[in-house]
Amino acid sequence: MLEEQAMDEDDRFWDNLAEKYAAQPVGNPEAFERKIAVTKALMEPSDVVLNIGCGTGSLALRLASSGGQLHGLDISKEMIRIAREKTAAQQVDNVSFHIGTLNTFDVFGPESLDGACAYSILHLLEDREAALAWVFSRLKPGGFFVSSTVCLGNTWVPYAPLLAVMRWLGKAPMVNIISTDLLVEELRAAGFIDIEQPEVGAEATVAFITAKKPS
Repeated sequence: MLEEQAMDEDDRFWDNLAEKYAAQPVGNPEAFERKIAVTKALMEPSDVVLNIGCGTGSLALRLASSGGQLHGLDISKEMIRIAREKTAAQQVDNVSFHIGTLNTFDVFGPESLDGACAYSILHLLEDREAALAWVFSRLKPGGFFVSSTVCLGNTWVPYAPLLAVMRWLGKAPMVNIISTDLLVEELRAAGFIDIEQPEVGAEATVAFITAKKPS
């Protein structure tokens, strides 16, 4: 019951933030462009790719020209509404957006995805290990996984008390304090190989990681 209540709170938080989120510029555009370039380089023209935590669809739409079918998943119906409006306005016909969580998302079965992306989402998940296991199971052998994750555990700054207060005030979602080293360990434990951290010029608190499922 408490997990369902927390999920409802996060749904409302992102729904309320959707319009502002869609309007604000990317915080580090140079790094974002390099992340997109790295992700596109992993894709084939026929690939089916899932963007987990897609927000208002910016990443999925940028990747659309490099893949066969792009799918975006997000818990916020308002984020997805905006993403679908952007898709229609840009006349992109190979991108679909879905409302839900990995627990409820049943569009893809085991080994049906060529790739998956998780930008700015892993640190927000209650059960990150279960999410990584889900991604691993859905990827085809040799499939790729790209993640960009806020890792506040990389610094000595005591973020936890501040985030707790902000969440209590409704100004922040649930955020897990993790480190890059921990995330890499979790990826290995999930079965991923070829785990790399391309240099994209991201902040010290952001871990940009690529990995693959064994062929």
